[in-house]
Amino acid sequence: MKIIETHAHLYDEQYDTDRTAMIERALAAGVTEFWLPNCDSETIPGMMELARTYPGQCRPMIGLHPTYVKENVEQELQIMQEWLEKSADAFVAIGEIGLDFYWDTTFAEQQKEAFSRQLGWAKQYQLPIAIHCRNAFWETVELIEKHNDPNLRGIFHCFSGGVEEARKVVELNFLLGIGGVVTFKNGGLDKVIPEVGLEHLVLETDAPYLAPVPYRGKRNEPSYLPLIAQRIADLKQVPVQTIIEQTTANALQLIQ
Repeated sequence: MKIIETHAHLYDEQYDTDRTAMIERALAAGVTEFWLPNCDSETIPGMMELARTYPGQCRPMIGLHPTYVKENVEQELQIMQEWLEKSADAFVAIGEIGLDFYWDTTFAEQQKEAFSRQLGWAKQYQLPIAIHCRNAFWETVELIEKHNDPNLRGIFHCFSGGVEEARKVVELNFLLGIGGVVTFKNGGLDKVIPEVGLEHLVLETDAPYLAPVPYRGKRNEPSYLPLIAQRIADLKQVPVQTIIEQTTANALQLIQ
């Protein structure tokens, strides 16, 4: 099995005591690549250290996460832009970027501006994007459509919307990142997955968050990806190997 983990915060402090063992468990489970979304300037050093330690396996992104958009947004965006100007080919994507109106809308307009700027970078450097959108799906779609062109592609990370939202993602030619929520009893994705073709899905954990059943509520890690793949296979009524092969092909096609 070759599984691509398209979204995991492996630099997170929750792994400080067993990071190497955690990665080894994932490799043993068949995970061959880990795509690492960035949050802000403070997460870059740990992320890049992982990329150096596991070249070709830990693949970093660069971007400013919407919940990290604060008063210093201009300085943060400048740092991200400098990294891109210096070594754009070091990054697998621009991410994670987007809008989050769940906790706080104080910086809603700044989030929109930051997202728009980073969409521009994605087009400029022809990199896919990893989208974070929470309580802001249609606002996110509106900005993507405003900036849309053939080079703009990516993943709606941690997709948890309904069938209508899923169809919109497909219409935009983006992929749905499916994680632990698909295993939740009331997660809602049991109604969505049967309606979406496998060619539109990729696997992720969002580790250390959103662990799948039976680990729900505990620290998540990429070695749990087979549980997510199995649940999708059950919903699709196909062998789990089919899910793994197709989602891996989808991820690889995205970054080619």
